[in-house]
Amino acid sequence: MVKQVTIVGFDADDTLWHNEQFFKLTEKRFADLLRDYADPDHLAERLLEAEHRNIGHYGFGIKGFMLSMIETAIDVTDDRVPGRIIREIIDAGQDMLSHPIELLPHAREAVEAASGTHRVVLITKGDLLDQERKLAQSGLGELFDGIEIVSDKKPGVYAEIFARHGDGAEAAMMVGNSMKSDVLPVLEAGGWAVFVPHGLSWALEHAEPPQAHARYRELDDLGGLAALLQQL
Repeated sequence: MVKQVTIVGFDADDTLWHNEQFFKLTEKRFADLLRDYADPDHLAERLLEAEHRNIGHYGFGIKGFMLSMIETAIDVTDDRVPGRIIREIIDAGQDMLSHPIELLPHAREAVEAASGTHRVVLITKGDLLDQERKLAQSGLGELFDGIEIVSDKKPGVYAEIFARHGDGAEAAMMVGNSMKSDVLPVLEAGGWAVFVPHGLSWALEHAEPPQAHARYRELDDLGGLAALLQQL
């Protein structure tokens, strides 16, 4: 029987290891720093607006998040934010950049199982240095046939990656926790997409699931991936 899927792409953050929880903790720290200037809910809205506005300038990742926090602090204080708060925002961002990696349940087993029968590629977006650091600390790097750190995840990006590393998007599967980045653009490119939800997710990654799509699948966790690959 000819395999329908010959290459598997894995997202990294909140698919293979924890990530969003550190953003949430830093947002709480940010709210505490600005509590004399803005209500936490209002501050969260302003920060999200800044992040959305700045993606085109800074891309995805911790450094852009840090700059958006600084911009928001300046805005909500009418340019009066104390220097010590700016320093603490920078410290918070640097703490995030040095936080140890913690793999999610079944992450190693899922990648090992896929690598035994398929070509496997890590496809992640964000800051190059930070993503390289996390991959190195994860201990998973040697399992991948290719590593792709991209500025954004669009259908054309997936099509090019799967053509270069495998047999094209139609013979590819992407596994990830973001409906907007890991599922919808892969389906548009002609591939298979497996949604593995994470308890925490960034508001800008939300999208409606394509339940009726023939190439869409959903798993509770990565423990079910090996059995799914055997079916395809």
